[in-house]
This record gives sequence, structure tokens and C-alpha cells, in this order.
Amino acid sequence: MIPWETLDTATIPGGREPLRLKRRGAEFSIMLGANELMNTRLSGSEEALARLTIERLDAPAPRVLIGGLGLGFTLRAALPLLAPAARITVAELVPAVVDWARGPLAAVHGDSLDDARVEIRVADVGLAIRSARWDAILLDVDNGPDGLSRAGNDALYSAAGLAATHAALNPGGLVSVWSSGPDQGFSRRLRNAGFAVEELSVRAGRAKRGARHVIWIGRKTKEDAR
Repeated sequence: MIPWETLDTATIPGGREPLRLKRRGAEFSIMLGANELMNTRLSGSEEALARLTIERLDAPAPRVLIGGLGLGFTLRAALPLLAPAARITVAELVPAVVDWARGPLAAVHGDSLDDARVEIRVADVGLAIRSARWDAILLDVDNGPDGLSRAGNDALYSAAGLAATHAALNPGGLVSVWSSGPDQGFSRRLRNAGFAVEELSVRAGRAKRGARHVIWIGRKTKEDAR
């Protein structure tokens, strides 16, 4: 068997452990300690995050925020589904992840980073959420609403963080959250923040077998009371 090779490591601001980019033949993996955050063999649920969100959007030329670049599965899945007038901002906290996308992972990302509709912003997605009004906010910045990679991510999924997301969305806008597993408390927090909530189970890969991940989709149902 071909052994894994570590290509690079990167520090996560406020993180507990460094990220490691690994390669085994044509396969790439991004690890956090003993946890594999993503792998080029398993893209199904990240692609579903884009597809399930965009097919529910009402805006003809939406402004979309993607939290987390990673291996680019969500961005690449979103691009062919969005109109030429759409605008997509990808907020990635770790500069090295963007460097990897243009370096050793360039073949994985293809030309997605150079699409005229795309802006790559090296920034905390929490700040990006507050910087504009959005039609859709897609969050895949951790293993789910539990702040595995950095404690600061917990704020995104707190009552205050969800209130900020609600305020940043246009009427009828969507927030979508990827998770490695279910969390009943998070569904309740979404509803309490003013979202109509769907909780969907999707396959981690593209096959009909294997592990399942969870995607929450919340639709803004009312204007902020202010």
C-alpha cells in the first residue's frame, strides 16, 4: 500500500491543533490531529450542501457566502448551478488552505477559484457574515456545531451567532450547515433564531452505502424585530 505523505502543516488561529495536508498517490486528505476533516474520496455531503441549498433559493442572481474552502467540493458543486450574475464569496480563515488550493491541490480545485463570480476572502466567516446582506450562507467550517477545530467556531452556532446570521440574510434567505452527525439542540436553536428548519441526512460519499452526514437548512421566515 502507498504510504501517506505529509505535504504541509498550518496553524489555525485560535485552534487546538495544526492542520495537516496529506497525500497518498492521487488521494488527498486534510487532518486535524487524529481526525480526518475531509478527503478527496468523500465529497458527497459537501456537494449536497451546495445542491440542496441552491435548489431551494428563490433569488435569480443570489449573493452567496460559503464558509470554509477546504478541498473546494462545495464551491465546485455550486458554480454550475448558479446564474452568471450570481456572486459567491468564500471565507477561509487559514491562509495556507488557499495556498494549498493554488499549489498542491490545484488539480483538485480546477479553475473554480478563477471563476469571475468568485471572491476568495481570507477572513473569519463570522466577520464575513456581518459584512453584507446575503441570499444564502453555507457553513462547513468545522465538524459540525461543536467547534472541533477551534473554540471560536462555537460562536457561529450559538444563539447570538445564529441571530447575526438571521439578520444578515435577505428575506427568504437560507443558512445551511454541514455536520458529521446529528445535534437535536442545534435544530432547536435554529428555530428559536427565527428559521424554518429542515434536517437532512446525506451520504458522505457518492455511493448509496457508507456513513451519513447531516445538513441543516434554515429559511429566514421573518424580519428582525428592530
